Amino acid sequence: MKSLFPLIALFSFLTFNSFSQTQGVAYTAVGKGVATTFLTDYHCLGINSSALGWGSGYEGKRFTMGMTEFSLGIYSDNLDKNKLNKLYKTIRQDVFGGGGSNINWQEQSEAAADYLDAGIAIDASYNWLGFSFQSEKFGGIAFNIQEQYSWYSKLSQNTTDLVFRGKFSDYFDQLTVVFGTDTTVIPNSGNISEDTLNAVVSGTLSVPLLLSDVTKGSEVRFAWNRYYNFGYGRKLFGDSTFSITGGIGGRFIQSTAMFNMTSDDDGLVFYSSVSPSFDIDYGAVANSNPSNYTKSGGIPASVGNGYGLDFSVSAMIAKYFKIGLAVNNLGSVTYKRNVYRVQDTLVGDMSLDGLSNYNITNSIDQFLADGGLLRLDGQEEVKINNAANIRLGCSIDFGKIASVGIDVVAPFNRENPGGINNPVYSIGGEVRPLKWLQISAGYYGGGIYEHNIPLGINFVLGGGTYEFGISSRDALSFFLKDSHSVSTAFGVARFRF
Repeated sequence: MKSLFPLIALFSFLTFNSFSQTQGVAYTAVGKGVATTFLTDYHCLGINSSALGWGSGYEGKRFTMGMTEFSLGIYSDNLDKNKLNKLYKTIRQDVFGGGGSNINWQEQSEAAADYLDAGIAIDASYNWLGFSFQSEKFGGIAFNIQEQYSWYSKLSQNTTDLVFRGKFSDYFDQLTVVFGTDTTVIPNSGNISEDTLNAVVSGTLSVPLLLSDVTKGSEVRFAWNRYYNFGYGRKLFGDSTFSITGGIGGRFIQSTAMFNMTSDDDGLVFYSSVSPSFDIDYGAVANSNPSNYTKSGGIPASVGNGYGLDFSVSAMIAKYFKIGLAVNNLGSVTYKRNVYRVQDTLVGDMSLDGLSNYNITNSIDQFLADGGLLRLDGQEEVKINNAANIRLGCSIDFGKIASVGIDVVAPFNRENPGGINNPVYSIGGEVRPLKWLQISAGYYGGGIYEHNIPLGINFVLGGGTYEFGISSRDALSFFLKDSHSVSTAFGVARFRF
């Protein structure tokens, strides 16, 4: 690929990186680790739209607007903070160019060893614009435009070695070497000179294995979508002692990329649809693909469109205790451009060089490009169900001093790209020592996470008129060398009037 993805360029001019998957783009919730009953304006879209019926939480403030809110980050169940920082730096170098050098074949071997069986999750969210109006009689209505990038990968030994080392992989027992007009086949041994390695054009295996056997134990799920979110929530019945609010929401989805591969005991499942902006050379198979699409420009072209629906209900008891239940993003996306499935053929050769740096997300090219790992079949279209989730949360508010709550977020259909794999549970809250200062903290685990301690600070000025803040998904990463995440999320332009 010429570059990783232009979206990350938008985020990466900052020196921060974060991870946020169950709190959306709401930086105020990232610092708590909980969101279901804490978010009440456009932030609650895709989380709990019934919370729009609770009002803005600030007296006399009916309108809320926001932009320039983002989160970007990386988490691993195996790689430590130093290796994750190396991954992050290579992503930045891929986007901007320069400032880094390609790794040699020995470093490729070391990277393959590092990434073997390592679960890698990358999540980026950006709020282009958010708006909500809330009143007691009308309820609340909200809209926002959000960019969402999600990556998860965990590769088996053979797959890791083939991705990082390409034609030099230990999977191959022979190397084809070309010196001028002379072509020679040599054993793939550990003692090969640098000159000979530079002349290798492909690796081959004399007794090849099926692709499903080579990749068994591997999983890659990738989705890059733009959401046009909307929602409405209002009180259904009740009074100040007890009330029920309901909410409905939805979104129009434009998808820039989708890649989904799972290889296990049940076999190999694969489908992809990627924008031409990724500059993948599919080779001759593209000529017979009925969905082949090559047009590209400054803004990455979409390859699929779809929809998602949200349904939620919440209860408030004595204005202090809240419970919320929501099912979000039920729906699907239909892809009609650059759609491919896989042939479970024998993997006997590979001509690609392997990854040139530590950026695992560039493995998309290693899988899809001509001469790469997969053997593809073009398709006219494919319909993919969304990565829906179900969430339950509750919280208690101690007046103007503090609030605390718990959340459980589970996959509604875990097999779809862009979703969480397993339930995530969290507890957290905020204290308000001053009327203009909110300090948040919490704990979460589950999913692929171990023990994370979110932390955040938010400044609320003019009785809620303007707010900004910064938060971390895991404050332990600032103090522990062996932590498994690097994270920050922030917003600089939120207004109420």
